[in-house]
Amino acid sequence: MEQRILGTQVLTVSAQGLGCMGMSDFYGQLDEAEATATIHRALELGVTFLDTADAYGPFTNEELVGRAVRGKRDQVIIFTKFGIQRSADPAFRGICGRPEYVRSACDRSLKRLGTDHIDLYYQHRVDPDVPIEETVGAMADLVKAGKVRFIGLSEAGPVTIRRAHAVHPISAVQSEYSLWSRDQEDDVLPVLRELGIGFVAYSPLGRGFLTGQITRFEDFAEDDYRRTSPRFQGENFAKNLELVERVKAIAAAKGITAGKIALAWVLAQGEDIVAIPGTKRRKYLEENVAATDVVLSADELAAIEKELPRGAVAGERYPAAMMGLLKR
Repeated sequence: MEQRILGTQVLTVSAQGLGCMGMSDFYGQLDEAEATATIHRALELGVTFLDTADAYGPFTNEELVGRAVRGKRDQVIIFTKFGIQRSADPAFRGICGRPEYVRSACDRSLKRLGTDHIDLYYQHRVDPDVPIEETVGAMADLVKAGKVRFIGLSEAGPVTIRRAHAVHPISAVQSEYSLWSRDQEDDVLPVLRELGIGFVAYSPLGRGFLTGQITRFEDFAEDDYRRTSPRFQGENFAKNLELVERVKAIAAAKGITAGKIALAWVLAQGEDIVAIPGTKRRKYLEENVAATDVVLSADELAAIEKELPRGAVAGERYPAAMMGLLKR
């Protein structure tokens, strides 16, 4: 698979990674055996990096990833995150960027992952009550201690990114980015390119919607996170389904699936961008990886832009409370 470079410290990874969140949380029924097989198959197909976080599960996703890569650690680059606090109350979400918390969270993640280092360590969400310089300073100390190789931010705003990068080089910023989530183009991507920071696109398939396989709200399991997302509710769902039909038509003309078009579009937006489609099944992994071979011509990119322009999507990508945690 094509390799791409994230940041000026030259973190080199495959153009497509594997998002592991859904293997342990948010998207219905779990199957650890199939999830583990999916991770192993990803490595066979040339995927070099796995994305997880302590909040996924919570905590169990890091453990799953750690078990899956046991004996294979030298074959894989692990990205994980700290900063979103969860509890027995599934609705609770705390945010913490205090230096002492950063250090303790890292040690706990290392233990769960069964490794002596984290390749890329992200702050999952920016804590508005702690200066970013303090948080990133603690992350820089972890680099000096050999516990972390590279550091990143997730869903951070441009001012915060600049301040963080002045303390220690930021290798990557991870945020949602896809054909129907393009707000990063307004202010974040220009700053990243100015500073030489890579970009990791999560949910590049619009949380599965851009595959065209979701046609009814009832397709979601009762405990599926997407039932709470404004984009999947009521009139928004119907309007967004029309947009997906347009993507499917473009894909059909090229003889491929809508999902491949969506992933190829993300990868075509710049060599400093990598994508982490999430899946817990080998079947979908193999289709996602095949998208890295899809080349979109200038005419095809223009046709996609015409049929699914910026701002066409109905509804916010998160409920109101969670939207407030973005671009701080």
